[in-house]
Amino acid sequence: MLSDQLRVLYLHGFASSPGSRKATFFRQKLEPAGVRVEVPALDEGDFEHMTITRQLHVVERAAGSEPVVLIGSSLGGYVAALYAARNSNVQRLILLAPAFRFHELWMAGMGRNELESWRETGWLPIFHYGEAREVRIGYQLMEDAAGYESWPNFLQPALIFHGTEDRHVPVEYSAEFVGNHPNARLIRMNSGHELTDVLDEIWERARTFILGGGFEC
Repeated sequence: MLSDQLRVLYLHGFASSPGSRKATFFRQKLEPAGVRVEVPALDEGDFEHMTITRQLHVVERAAGSEPVVLIGSSLGGYVAALYAARNSNVQRLILLAPAFRFHELWMAGMGRNELESWRETGWLPIFHYGEAREVRIGYQLMEDAAGYESWPNFLQPALIFHGTEDRHVPVEYSAEFVGNHPNARLIRMNSGHELTDVLDEIWERARTFILGGGFEC
């Protein structure tokens, strides 16, 4: 019988929302098992002014001081890792294509002209999947992200699922992280960045880890 104290926070990805397909999937799997699942809106309804620091504050308020399991996707995975490195009440983590080296990824992935325009105007148009429309993101996201480490040094047990065909965050980033963190294990999936086509397989391999804390998955 599961403890009624088991809590899971699902942290959605960049330009996503609490209504994302992956958030809904894990909620549908975990809540019937008696697990409390919370999916905070990491941008607090103000995507344009979102920063890493503000997202960490959202997680802090949602987590409180109680033990919690974090599931994070893409940028949400990076935020989960940052939070776990700073908070011992995190018991374990599931990271889905975590955006390690977030600041470097963005800086390297944008053209020089586009980057300069973003810096000068202060904003960049982005398609927001949660709102199904184009919105703006402020350059403060990059300024704030530059102050955070590329590889959060958390010590809690973690399972990392990463697609071998990921075109946004190279699977090699997760492999490098796991190579330096014996508390984490990488499971390579035959998929891309979203991982939505392999969710059932992820659940089968993650279920025991989430519910029981062991690596038998």
